[in-house]
Amino acid sequence: MSSSTQGPQSPKSPEGKEISSAPPAALTPLSAEAQNAAGILPATYWMEQPIPEDDIDDGASSIGSVTSTSVSLSSTIFQYREVHGRTYHAEIGNAEAWEPNDKRHVDAMEILHHAIMLQLEGKLYLSPLDKKKVEKVLDVATGSGLWAIDFADEFPNAEVIGTDVSPIQPSWVPPNVKFELEDCNREWAWPENTFDFVNLRTLIGVVDDWYALFRNAYRVAKPGSYVESYVPGSDILSDNGSVKEDSPYDQWCKVFREGGKKLGRTFAVYQEDLQRKCMEAAGFVDIQFKDIQVPAGVWHPEKGPAEIGLWWKISVEADLEGYINYLWNAVLGWTPDEAKVFARHMKRDMNDPDIHGYFMARVAWGRKPE
Repeated sequence: MSSSTQGPQSPKSPEGKEISSAPPAALTPLSAEAQNAAGILPATYWMEQPIPEDDIDDGASSIGSVTSTSVSLSSTIFQYREVHGRTYHAEIGNAEAWEPNDKRHVDAMEILHHAIMLQLEGKLYLSPLDKKKVEKVLDVATGSGLWAIDFADEFPNAEVIGTDVSPIQPSWVPPNVKFELEDCNREWAWPENTFDFVNLRTLIGVVDDWYALFRNAYRVAKPGSYVESYVPGSDILSDNGSVKEDSPYDQWCKVFREGGKKLGRTFAVYQEDLQRKCMEAAGFVDIQFKDIQVPAGVWHPEKGPAEIGLWWKISVEADLEGYINYLWNAVLGWTPDEAKVFARHMKRDMNDPDIHGYFMARVAWGRKPE
């Protein structure tokens, strides 16, 4: 764990990028030449490989409806766009989610929540919060809403607001929780000095401008309060060389890297050290970090890391096709059948104890000066 120094108090993004309210243009897949230059193998390569037995039942789950205090939930909000049989959020602001919002993926999100909790040793946050002073909390891009619900249970006297572009959260929640429709890429609706804690979790591939994100968080946080960010790295590594060039893990990372470039929303937040840079630029002080090595699968010889790797594997396997559906189509132009074949190769490697893959995750937290 390390600390960082204070940055300027009135920052602007280094690029001078403004937050746009216009939706992004339709994406055109990379040309074959561009894919080759990025080291991405064609779909025919995977189609020609022996297809592993697929004995994993991904299943599906159900979820309740949601009400919102932010906008009127007319029937159009629930008319999700569809890509290769999977649904994605209705257009709100300039958000364009790469993860589905259907029942199957919500189930995977809930498993991921448990996986991240294990990485944090059962904690919802690492910031040094004073429970007596936490009265209003913001969970940005709340997804299935489990973090907000669990936090509200731990802080029954605090009001917890979870925001997202999709109304996929349950309606039966603690009385101190509410969910609102908001796009985190637009200027946030709340006045400055509103929240005692702001949570930013797993926003890779979602954020247009990380500097603007932390400026917004800084503005709405009360003086003396904390903002915390968790992101997983997008590179799967191995210390023994078992994650090989052109393997499914290698290709997974390359497609996400190129997908971030196409979307204009990087997946390489950890690799680019954006949490540190953006928190410093926004003016946070007492910035702290915790880096976590997360095994990709169950290969680790120690019980604790092996359990963390198991739950990461379960969370991805719960909807692997959903994780790759949009980007493999938008970036590579692959058909659903081609993507499914790749997913089967990926699952084989995830379950191979001889492949010692891992990725790094980082939790960063900082305090707004009083």
